[in-house]
Amino acid sequence: MARPRFLPDNYVLALLATVALASVLPASGMAARVFEGLTIAAIALLFFLHGAKLSREAIVAGISHWRLHLLVVACTFVLFPLLGWALRPVLEPLVTPELYLGVIYLCVLPATVQSAIAFTAMARGNMPAAICSASGSTLLGIVITPLLVSLLMPQMMTGSGSAQHGDTLASIGRIMLQLLVPFIAGHLLRPWIGGFTKRHGGVLKYVDQGSILLVVYTAFSAAVIEGLWREIPLAALLGLLLVCAVILALAIVSTTLLARRLGFSKEDEITIVFCGSKKSLASGVPMAKVLFASGAVGAMVLPLMLFHQMQLMLCAVLAQRYARRPEASDPLAVPASAAPASAAAELPRR
Repeated sequence: MARPRFLPDNYVLALLATVALASVLPASGMAARVFEGLTIAAIALLFFLHGAKLSREAIVAGISHWRLHLLVVACTFVLFPLLGWALRPVLEPLVTPELYLGVIYLCVLPATVQSAIAFTAMARGNMPAAICSASGSTLLGIVITPLLVSLLMPQMMTGSGSAQHGDTLASIGRIMLQLLVPFIAGHLLRPWIGGFTKRHGGVLKYVDQGSILLVVYTAFSAAVIEGLWREIPLAALLGLLLVCAVILALAIVSTTLLARRLGFSKEDEITIVFCGSKKSLASGVPMAKVLFASGAVGAMVLPLMLFHQMQLMLCAVLAQRYARRPEASDPLAVPASAAPASAAAELPRR
């Protein structure tokens, strides 16, 4: 029997099941501390594997397209925060103030890596540039996201878990230690373990997915114990769906119009749309664990989880539309041979 097209994929269903489990059986006491330790180890392993998967050839192939990368960074760290801030008077009444802070946090996150690259490949876009741009956005986000949080959400930094370790610079240091150091270590060890990660990509993807499920469980467990569902009415959850839909639609339209107005090719436009309009669940949840108090993490990542599902569904439709364009209309298309074999091999399988 064919799977209904409207049904979310298995990973999204697993996320929803994890939230439900945390709502019914939240981890507390010693169990919560055990899950916290497992979460830190799983996230470190996740970024270690990301570093091992990214080849130096892919970086060199895409890094020279500086105009494209500059536009993606501007959309990710300037356009999105401006949308969240400018629309706050209009959209915040639809949700609670705490949930809209989660929307602001969503807006300052880096772009996603795996799905942005996958959708670019599906749509026949500029693959080397997508690999470089999406990966660069993740690394820049390690520094830029905490700075934007301290600028736009100073009340969340005060008295939060990050405040126990000092100011914003201390938070950046913790994020670099938990995310960037494993990433660099994995990349340095790529000559020895790169082949293993390619051969076992179908298995290693579960490390990626499993680590996020673990983080979501611990985050929502703490939030449920703090009274997350008692404080968020159903009307606010429905309003949050509308808020995420509005921001995503504006981001898609803005990146498309900017790419065309600035004269980028269709292949570059595809890369800009899929790298500049998406937000990373893989980076956003671990960063929230560092930046915010445990009880606030659930409300911070709930908008991100909804936005993540929406962007997957909408971008899947857009990628299919781009892919249907005639080959003859793509005189500037990047031939398959132009993308390094290692870059193609690094495409995510989910």
